[in-house]
Amino acid sequence: MGIVGIDHVQLAMPVGGEDRARTFFVGLLGFTEVPKPAPMAARGGCWFEAPGVRLHLGAEADFRPAKKAHPALVVADYAALAVRLEAGGHPVRPDTELIGVTRGFVDDPFGNRIELIQT
Repeated sequence: MGIVGIDHVQLAMPVGGEDRARTFFVGLLGFTEVPKPAPMAARGGCWFEAPGVRLHLGAEADFRPAKKAHPALVVADYAALAVRLEAGGHPVRPDTELIGVTRGFVDDPFGNRIELIQT
């Protein structure tokens, strides 16, 4: 008994934001979109996966971005990803508070904060 992992993390997005989510999460971050089960697909939103990570975006009519709460994604090459995100119009805010850790923050197209960390 006990917790053995996280199945997925869910972020919210405004209704109708699926194409913007795909551009960011697939096009820039490199996730793969996976189909939502049919009973859930009618609600909107989209699901993404990368090795060891499942990220769901749910559509909310009264959407407000998460400015503090956030997922932290482990990345293989922080510098290269930061360049790609910047070129895609998503500035990365480097952070040096943790000595010896390369990390920063980026906002998704809806204003949700995402941490990028290279270990």
